[in-house]
Amino acid sequence: MSNDKPEDDHPVLSDEDQARVDRFVRTGVNATEKKPFRPLLLIVLLIVVVTGFSLLSQLLARMAGVY
Repeated sequence: MSNDKPEDDHPVLSDEDQARVDRFVRTGVNATEKKPFRPLLLIVLLIVVVTGFSLLSQLLARMAGVY
């Protein structure tokens, strides 16, 4: 091997490019604005979905002659 140090294999960024990379890394994934979590909406949605599936299963059972 010509290089003994693995650090020498990586390209070096210019100061301007490094500043851009640092600015991007600082923003992070969570930098976007998000709506607040609404647990009541989640509970209502869950109740609606479970009720809908229950009614659908009752309808299918009646159509199939189970009841």
